[in-house]
Amino acid sequence: MIAQLTGRVDAVSDGTCVIDVGGVGYLVQASSRTLSALPQPPALAKVLIETHVREDAIVLYGFADTAERDWFRLLTTVQGVGGRVALAILSALSPRDLIGAIAAGDKASLTRAQGVGPRLAVRLLTELKDKTGTMPTSTGVTYRPIAAATPADDALSALVNLGYRRPEAQQTVARVLERLGDSATLDALIRDSLKELAQRSAG
Repeated sequence: MIAQLTGRVDAVSDGTCVIDVGGVGYLVQASSRTLSALPQPPALAKVLIETHVREDAIVLYGFADTAERDWFRLLTTVQGVGGRVALAILSALSPRDLIGAIAAGDKASLTRAQGVGPRLAVRLLTELKDKTGTMPTSTGVTYRPIAAATPADDALSALVNLGYRRPEAQQTVARVLERLGDSATLDALIRDSLKELAQRSAG
C-alpha cells in the first residue's frame, strides 16, 4: 500500500492533483484544503496517502497533514460515507470545525458538504459524538521546500529498486561519482554502477 508520495507537483485541478515520482504520475484525490496548500507546479511536495482498493480501481486519497488523514479514516467508518464524501466534508470543515460541529450537534454545518443530506448528517453526529475526544485538530498546513534529488540520489534509488542492497549500492554510486565527477548524468551513473556491481559479483 502507498502511504505517502514525495515528488513534483505536476498538476492541480478541481478535486485532484498529479504527483510525479520518478517519472510516474500518480493521480491523487484530495480536499480543497490540501490542494490549496500544495506549492505551485513544478515544486516538490510530500503528500500523505490513504490507498483504497476496489474491484475496478485503486484510488489514492492525499492529505497535507496527519490530522486530515486521521479524520478521513474516521469519517469513512460511517455508513454512507465513502472517500469522495469524506473529502467533501473535509473541504467544507477543518478538523477543528468538525470537532466543534459534532460537539454542538450542528447538523447544518455538516450539510454544507456536498453529498451530505440531513439524514447522513444525523448519522455522522450520532456515530462520531463519542469519538472526537482523541481526534487531532489541524494547526494549518505549510509546505517546506523539499530539496531536489541529485542524479546520485536517483541512481541509488534505481539500484535499490533493481534489488541491490542499499549499503553496497551507495558505496558503488559514490565511487562512480568520484570517478566521473559532479557533472555526471543519471544515465552514466546508473550504467557505470551496474557495470561495477556486475564485475564484483562475477569476481
